[in-house]
Amino acid sequence: MSAARVRTRRELRGQRRRRAHGCWNHLIAAPLWPKHGANLGTLLRTCDAVGACLAVPRLPWVPAALDQGNTLRTRSCVHWIDGRVDRWLQRQSHGGSALLGVELTDESTRLADLPVARRRTVMVLGHERDGIAPEAMELLDLTVEIPMVGTGHSLNVAVAGSLVLYRLAGLS
Repeated sequence: MSAARVRTRRELRGQRRRRAHGCWNHLIAAPLWPKHGANLGTLLRTCDAVGACLAVPRLPWVPAALDQGNTLRTRSCVHWIDGRVDRWLQRQSHGGSALLGVELTDESTRLADLPVARRRTVMVLGHERDGIAPEAMELLDLTVEIPMVGTGHSLNVAVAGSLVLYRLAGLS
């Protein structure tokens, strides 16, 4: 068996999109109750990788948090949510977006069974300890769970969001 050839950076860049994606495209990651700053920057980096946007509440510490884990030169495709997040979610739903929550419920779809997003989809991520707020749970069209075999009961927001984003984008 021959050794695999490693592609050069130039080859990799040539295979990727030629220009940045448009804002408010069909995938939006929405960590609406952020707890840990580094997770936001990491999730922003994943958004860039899959062509998604990030929607975050306008909190004083969030801009610095986005810079903390983001290895990109710019902070593109970040949209700020002013006011109540449940009202923002209602507007997204009334605008035709599917609302998908990453949460453990009796009706959750397993990650492996989650179809690729075919229409505008807002992926809602909850607080790392408390999950998605009850008023937002009522608005969701679907919930997805990430099966785990270890002793922990959940993943952090950046890891969970990244796994689901790759699946929704059809890249996994």
